[in-house]
Amino acid sequence: MPDICIQQMDKRYSRRVKKLHAFCRKVIQTAWHSHRPAEVSLVLADDPFVHRLNFKYRGKDMPTNVLSFETGNIPPKGFLWLAGDIIIAYETVLKEAKNQNKTFEAHLAHLLIHGALHLQGYDHLEEKEAQKMEKLETKLMYLLGYENPYKDVE
Repeated sequence: MPDICIQQMDKRYSRRVKKLHAFCRKVIQTAWHSHRPAEVSLVLADDPFVHRLNFKYRGKDMPTNVLSFETGNIPPKGFLWLAGDIIIAYETVLKEAKNQNKTFEAHLAHLLIHGALHLQGYDHLEEKEAQKMEKLETKLMYLLGYENPYKDVE
């Protein structure tokens, strides 16, 4: 299981999810398949913060729901793996949850899983990879007691 360092930049998350930090840790740990000692950084931010990062690192001039910055460098066995960062945008998550008729908590869980899988090397650039990742995300959501996150999503 990874050590998870959580930085909560936006207090509104705590109003939407009870025991927020324990919830985030549980979700990320459920999604974690690597057996190497690892550290994950989670930043619970707002749209302006994520917007700046999305523009700086991806050239996209808008916020997005989740950004993952994986290090890609897996150290030799026995050494701590700094797996990377997951950054979530509060307003975008809230808006998407409402538009998709989901709870904030369920949508946040899905995005935490999505980000954790990216840190472990999963991607969705090609159709086959996307199907594999979506299938695993759905399985992990069921394990946590949530519905298929892709059901009824346009």
